[in-house]
Amino acid sequence: MTTSEHPKTEAPGNARKDPEDWATGEEEMTGAQASYLKTLCEEAGEEFDPNLTKAEASKRIDALQDETGRGQD
Repeated sequence: MTTSEHPKTEAPGNARKDPEDWATGEEEMTGAQASYLKTLCEEAGEEFDPNLTKAEASKRIDALQDETGRGQD
């Protein structure tokens, strides 16, 4: 199944922006990011850094998803 078969699963254009380009990327990571990142860190045996920005947390989540296989379709 592709995202074109399910248009609601296609991210809006601005959702695909590089985290470095986010207007709020330098803000503290969200609670949802922190919670998910803690889970990924535990699964990967990595240390959780609570001081990441939103942009840094997003990049770390992407990297840990690749490492753990989580979030992969």
